[in-house]
Amino acid sequence: MSSSTAFPGQSPLAETAPLSLCAREPHVPADRLVAEMVPPPRFDSVRFDTYVPDPNQPSQSEAVTVLAGFAAGLGGAHATGSGRRKWFGNKKPAAPAAPRGVYLDGGYGVGKTHLLASLWHATPAEPSLKAFGTFVELTNLVGALGFQQTVRTLSGHRLLCIDEFELDDPGDTVLVSSLLSRLVEAGVALAATSNTLPGKLGEGRFAAADFLREIQGLSAHFRPLRIDGEDYRHRGLPEAPPPYSDEQVTRAAYATPGASLDDFPGLLDHLAKVHPSRYGALTDELGAVCLTGVTAVPDQSTALRLVVLADRLYDREVPVLASGLPFDRLFSDEMLNGGYRKKYFRAISRLTALARDAKGLVAQ
Repeated sequence: MSSSTAFPGQSPLAETAPLSLCAREPHVPADRLVAEMVPPPRFDSVRFDTYVPDPNQPSQSEAVTVLAGFAAGLGGAHATGSGRRKWFGNKKPAAPAAPRGVYLDGGYGVGKTHLLASLWHATPAEPSLKAFGTFVELTNLVGALGFQQTVRTLSGHRLLCIDEFELDDPGDTVLVSSLLSRLVEAGVALAATSNTLPGKLGEGRFAAADFLREIQGLSAHFRPLRIDGEDYRHRGLPEAPPPYSDEQVTRAAYATPGASLDDFPGLLDHLAKVHPSRYGALTDELGAVCLTGVTAVPDQSTALRLVVLADRLYDREVPVLASGLPFDRLFSDEMLNGGYRKKYFRAISRLTALARDAKGLVAQ
């Protein structure tokens, strides 16, 4: 189709053809990974006072109070230094320190990322002394910099925020346990969000009992803070729009500046060739993502890659317009009942929200 083609009854399409995610193979240097460890665009302006607690869920209001106090407590000197050195001169051993971290546990859509980003913004420290990233982005940073350099890079920070904390394999368990232990020893405060209590990490994914020491060590760094509630993205909102036709999606892609247009199975194949650490760069400067022929995801590895892409699109507020199956039929019943079910439900929730955002792209 040429860039000047018009559909019947429509005005000529945009002069520039849509982009293609499948044509992108971004390279992300390590210094960009470090520089981008800040709240994503969707959460640039969130604060504790912009969080709207559900009046029927008192744990949500309690979380705001606890986290605001936690942020205020990080305003002093870094936890390392003279104060720590004095402990070694005491005749009596110091009492065990309380966990120097908070762990927000709750279902998808209760506002955990909003609260985590609000904590980052409220912590009285320069942005260069605070880091914010997903669990996947943290492990990718270690892969890019190496373990020792990651420890050196983050040890001077006041706060490390880890969103979507999950352990998907034994290697991640050992790696993250060692990394966070080193950072806590250096005086870095921790905050994390997850759909799984810290003592239950890895459950249903691998033989977690074989790595109980590491999991218990991770759990010891955090004070769990439960946040109850229903998915705010569907609270009082209409159902997501049904999928559109291939023609409607294509027309919208040509008419929307900065839109991409890809066949869904082809995109899934392309994701297997791009490291998940680059999915954020894959979506740089996109005005919308348009997908034709959405089908059920064929296997778990593909499904987990799609989850990461959905997270990056949601963070960047990129609307998604699609034809084919609706997003709540992407994953099989076996997947939705397995160890990664919370990830899949989060992806469905976020893609549904982005599909709702895309309604205005379709000509009425």
